[in-house]
Amino acid sequence: MMDQTEQANALLGELQRQKAGRLTVFLGAAPGVGKTYAMLARARELHQQGLDVVAGIIETHGRAETQALLEDLPQLPRQKITYRGQSLEEMDLDALLARRPAIALVDELAHRNAPGSRHERRWQDVQELLDAGINVYTTVNIQHLESVNDVVHQITGIRVRETIPDIVFDRLRDIRLVDLPARELIERLNQGKVYLPEQANQALQAFFSPANLTALRELAMQTVAEHVDADLRESRTARRLEGIAMQRHVLIAIDGRGHSEYLVRAGARIAERRGAPWSAITVDTGRSARAARSADNAMAPCPAEQGGMHPEQQRLMEIDRAFALARSLGGETEVLHNTDIAQALLDAAAVRGARSLVIGRTRERPIARIFNRTLTQQLLQRGSRYELTIIGTPGTRQRASWWPSAGERLTLQEVLLVLMASSGATLAAALAERFLGLRDLSLVFLVAVVIVASRTRMTSAVMTAALCFLSYNFFFIDPSFTLLISAHRGITTVLLFLAAALVAGQLASRLRMQVIALRTANTHASAMQNLGRKLAQAADLGQVIQAGSAALQSTLHADSWIRIHDESGPATALAHLTTKDLMAADWTQQHGKASGRHTDTLTQSAWWFLPMHPDRDALGVVGLCFPASMGRLSFEQRRLAESMVEDIAQAALRTRLVSALEIARVTGETERLRSALLSSVSHDLRSPLSSIIGAADSLARYRQDMGPEDQQSLLETIHIEGERLDRYIQNLLDMTRLGQQGLTLTRDWIGIDELVGSASRRLQRYVPSVRIRHDMPADLPPTHVHPALIEQALFNVMENAAKFSPAGEAILVRVQRTEDGQLRIDISDRGPGIPEEERRRIFDMFYSVERGDRGKQGTGLGLTIVQGIVGAHMGSVQALPGPDGQGTLIRLTLPWGRYTNQETEEHGSPA
Repeated sequence: MMDQTEQANALLGELQRQKAGRLTVFLGAAPGVGKTYAMLARARELHQQGLDVVAGIIETHGRAETQALLEDLPQLPRQKITYRGQSLEEMDLDALLARRPAIALVDELAHRNAPGSRHERRWQDVQELLDAGINVYTTVNIQHLESVNDVVHQITGIRVRETIPDIVFDRLRDIRLVDLPARELIERLNQGKVYLPEQANQALQAFFSPANLTALRELAMQTVAEHVDADLRESRTARRLEGIAMQRHVLIAIDGRGHSEYLVRAGARIAERRGAPWSAITVDTGRSARAARSADNAMAPCPAEQGGMHPEQQRLMEIDRAFALARSLGGETEVLHNTDIAQALLDAAAVRGARSLVIGRTRERPIARIFNRTLTQQLLQRGSRYELTIIGTPGTRQRASWWPSAGERLTLQEVLLVLMASSGATLAAALAERFLGLRDLSLVFLVAVVIVASRTRMTSAVMTAALCFLSYNFFFIDPSFTLLISAHRGITTVLLFLAAALVAGQLASRLRMQVIALRTANTHASAMQNLGRKLAQAADLGQVIQAGSAALQSTLHADSWIRIHDESGPATALAHLTTKDLMAADWTQQHGKASGRHTDTLTQSAWWFLPMHPDRDALGVVGLCFPASMGRLSFEQRRLAESMVEDIAQAALRTRLVSALEIARVTGETERLRSALLSSVSHDLRSPLSSIIGAADSLARYRQDMGPEDQQSLLETIHIEGERLDRYIQNLLDMTRLGQQGLTLTRDWIGIDELVGSASRRLQRYVPSVRIRHDMPADLPPTHVHPALIEQALFNVMENAAKFSPAGEAILVRVQRTEDGQLRIDISDRGPGIPEEERRRIFDMFYSVERGDRGKQGTGLGLTIVQGIVGAHMGSVQALPGPDGQGTLIRLTLPWGRYTNQETEEHGSPA
């Protein structure tokens, strides 16, 4: 059964290609084979069939037959760009995007645009057209394809500088080989149909030899066949068809010591032929940490711009270039931290499910071969289940050497440390022998070796051990001041010392490299952990922007600016953004690709803009502005910045989802309240109105037939139901004022006994059968409240208790003053009570159960209004079990005395 993941990826890729614009490439083996002519001929056919075909830019090179084909096709005017006093013409990308033809003709895909254009290369313009859903016809020669650049160099001896990454061909709809036999192409060249006569003679002597053209034709045919096979594999995989075996991951290991880019190209072609994903990795053993810090983190000018460069810095720059090439070719890149290179490669292969390891031919020393310590030998011994491909690099002869390479030679600082340690150890041994009488001095020299090994690298430790060995023998082994050794014991001593020094130096150096590697890896983890901690505390989008920009600035030592939707920050960074910077930011957010400095797009901007696109959603953009004195970014800095931006994007997405969920919750709650309100209105308005209308209708029709008592009863019904309706409407008005924070407190001093008595009499007027028992001290002082509102709150609670008190049971109203000087009013009943899990919910608006204020005749507003009134007085309301655990007790707690100015400002000043 086919792997479901592979099928899903293939189907997703096919759907994406169908959604976006498709690319048709007319591929040739060399200039002059007729690529542009074939493209224009096909375009004319489609134009005659009614398709909207527009020529974005066509280079006719003065050929009459090509110009004739172009005349019948719509063309866009070229954009004029002024550079150093010269007017240059390029394709008008914005005009072509606005025109939005069905097919755009863009000649010479590998062309380098004039400085000042949006993109550095024309293939980037084509990608933007494809992203906009425009189909593109284009032309290119095989020598401009990045993955075959080294092969073309081997064939022709010419290094082509204008190349396109193979990832562009992932958008292929069709690839058409435009071919001519070598002899016919040479005839065209002699006839002046390709170059001018003087240029044609030079081309015939160099590039256009029959052997070169034949090899390039074969290479072009092979490339077309490979892409046809790749399309077939992916199409069959998406349709669950068997018969095409998908290969496993290919792992390419580079070390930055020469020809890393060649190795990446060769490995990429191996993976492409197998239809397999691939990665380029390097292993950092810790030796390059100090060079990396001096080159990247010291804010010094770019090493490439300086005269002398440390070999480790050269190696790091080569790795950066190789990684950039790998990413442009569609591969993944990663830096591993381990002192054991072979084991790190095998572990990486296991994690990725790789079955093929591609390495370059290592520079094997005789001593390493003797002890099976070369990388090739270790991989063959430990990784027997892997396919190991060893690629020889061109142009250099690989031979064993006892002399260290440039990267392994000691620096001046290391030489001084070796000399100082050796001299210091010799002086210390002499002093110890003379003044302390110490006879075994080998430990003194051993300490010097360990110190050097712990501070530099193994090469320095070996040199220190050798110098200490010679010094120990010359000064302290009889006969003194010679290198001769008179006794067998002395020979054994110095040999054991040398062995111990080398072993101790090796262990100390390895420990140091492990510490440095762990420190480097921990720097990345600490930065991500710190960012994650800050983002976890961010509750909204503004806090995410603030936390993210602060973390980026402190970690990367660069100015940062973040824009997510319509919010951006910090404001200080926004003030430094120019119009060009904002254009680059808009382009990055729209197309989901990096732009500005350190890229090939909109390079006039001093900022490096990275897209924030979690889950393929254009969320926002992050801008980083490094100091002008800083050179190119290292791979570690790029990876750290991209990882931090990804985490910030995820945090922003989280806050957006939380906001959307909150809106959905509020919408649902609003809908629930609306339904409850309609239900309440339909019941609590209709019931009293029905009684009023019925009583009034009876009086109107049958008044003459009724006695005085019956008429009085109907009038009382109208009066009671009218007051009931008035209370309901008053509750709705109070609730509206509470919800809109329009409740104004008109305070006055009043006795609490007056408020309780007024509410009790009002309730007894509505419910004559109710019994109310009061428990209040006689000496309670007056309180400063809004009398009408507090009376309404007391009435609502007492009415609520009266509904569910059994017949004959009294409602208890107890008023007391607490120890902390607050007024407490407890109103309890002897009804069925309220379960503990529902006590908090009874104060919710329209909460409906058949108990308490949520009975069948309740509006669901009474206790909500009580909570709002008491809360406006800076008090609280609680629902508690009744006395002896029976019934319900509603406790109102109010501050006693005059309120603070702050509370008066919040709830309104007295009228």
